[in-house]
Amino acid sequence: MLIKTLIIIAFVAIIASLGSALFHLVKHKDQANSQKTLKALTFRIGLSVALFIFVVILTATGIIEPTGIGSRIH
Repeated sequence: MLIKTLIIIAFVAIIASLGSALFHLVKHKDQANSQKTLKALTFRIGLSVALFIFVVILTATGIIEPTGIGSRIH
């Protein structure tokens, strides 16, 4: 249950970072807020990559198991 909670928190943080970048992009169009947009998008990409690696490691170690369409191929 802890792992699912961490994954959900990571997804919420990714969405919040994307929303923050959108806000800074649309609301203010000066150089300072352009840097804020860049930082928010960089954080989102880093968090997405970290989440992907985390899920791959959990799948490889057998802690979580895929249950979708691709799991029936094996």
